[in-house]
Amino acid sequence: MMTPEQRVAGLPPEMVQRVYAIAQAMQSGQMDAAERVAIATLAKAPRHPELLRLVGMLQEYRGRSEQAVDTLLLARAQRPDDPMIYNSLGSAYGSLKDYKRARDALRRACELGPELTVCWFNYARRLLMDGDSEAAIEPLQRVLALQPTHPNARAMLANLLRADGETINAAAEFRRIIADNPATAGQAWWGLATLKPMPLNDTDIEIMRGVLQDDTAKDNDRIYIGFALAVALEAKEDFAGAFSTMQSAHAIAARTETYVAQRHADNVRVIVEAFTPPPQSAIPAQGEEVIFIVSLPRSGSTLTEQILASHSQVEGGTELPDLSQVIMDECDRVRQTYHQWVKTHSPQQWHALGQEYLRRTQRWRERRPRFTDKSPGNWQHVGAILAMLPNARVVVCRRDPLETCLACYRYIFVRHPFTHDLNDLASHWHTFDRTVRQWKQLYPDRIREQVYEDLVADPETQIRELLEFCNL
Repeated sequence: MMTPEQRVAGLPPEMVQRVYAIAQAMQSGQMDAAERVAIATLAKAPRHPELLRLVGMLQEYRGRSEQAVDTLLLARAQRPDDPMIYNSLGSAYGSLKDYKRARDALRRACELGPELTVCWFNYARRLLMDGDSEAAIEPLQRVLALQPTHPNARAMLANLLRADGETINAAAEFRRIIADNPATAGQAWWGLATLKPMPLNDTDIEIMRGVLQDDTAKDNDRIYIGFALAVALEAKEDFAGAFSTMQSAHAIAARTETYVAQRHADNVRVIVEAFTPPPQSAIPAQGEEVIFIVSLPRSGSTLTEQILASHSQVEGGTELPDLSQVIMDECDRVRQTYHQWVKTHSPQQWHALGQEYLRRTQRWRERRPRFTDKSPGNWQHVGAILAMLPNARVVVCRRDPLETCLACYRYIFVRHPFTHDLNDLASHWHTFDRTVRQWKQLYPDRIREQVYEDLVADPETQIRELLEFCNL
């Protein structure tokens, strides 16, 4: 590992102090001051790798990710074996949504700096964001070997253990985080609440109540602890107390995640209208490789994916960000809103977008020829899916509307602001229901509705029909 002195080697003493001042200002969040000193210093040492690295980090912070990559590549050219440059490059590539280069850069950072906790953690986080949870376990274990008290790494590892069914080991990891400081362990409390069997006890309830009564806990921790406490109270059949606690947690979350139901409904309506009638699909047709599973949360999409992923030809891809990213990138490229360019794109342009989606998801076909993409919000983009990938299969998972809305309300979601209010949930469900019915009218033979209650009641018949629809 390079020492601070080695990082600034080659600079005169007064410049060394400036570089230290830039790094210190960045660590304390004083980005304006850091940038002023960095610009002045860079004019005198335009090719020093450490200074270039810091400038690249500042550029990314300011949202100038393309400049950041250029600056960091110049730094790498000066010091090609510096793991921290690759670490910063990985972050910059991620901001540009170039996830393959981001992974490659972060993996290289770990190879060059195996003793650096930050490199292993950022690599693990990138893998998790890409949906590659199995591959993330080893780098998380490396983080904890280097820094056993790293709370975020321990929480991530605990969640992965929970997902793998290792309940006892997951609970032990969550308990270790809570033992360090119950008031800052919101996600660990929630992790315990989601285990089966749920292990929270009377002592835990009193500790959580004490944290929530203390105003020093941060809002994010208060949200997660509130939901965990609600689950524990519900298990004790204190339903009024559970509901009241849940309402308070939702109220905190709603302050940071705004949602206007009518605006969302209008936006979705405009998208569906843009695909009515459907545009001419990609030529030549493509998309046999992917099965899209779309739904509202808590509607059986995970069960449906598990069934499909148990087939020898299908890899479970979980919730992938690639479709929405392809759409957003195209909006940026043509400088038009989504519903505008939908009406004018040619079959060749739709084909190119489908090719980009398949390129981005190539890793999910390394072991098996087909894969699932179960990002729930893709129900809004069925028209784009079938224009880009005419041979794809779209499975819409449904569940009883009351059960769906209640299940969403009882669960803490990130980036689902409609779940914080029961009226918003009802409106969102109606928008989903209306939109799916419209997609079915437009594409009657290319969408299957998978009803959760029917699947549970008659799995043999439902699974056979599902497999037949997917050509499996």
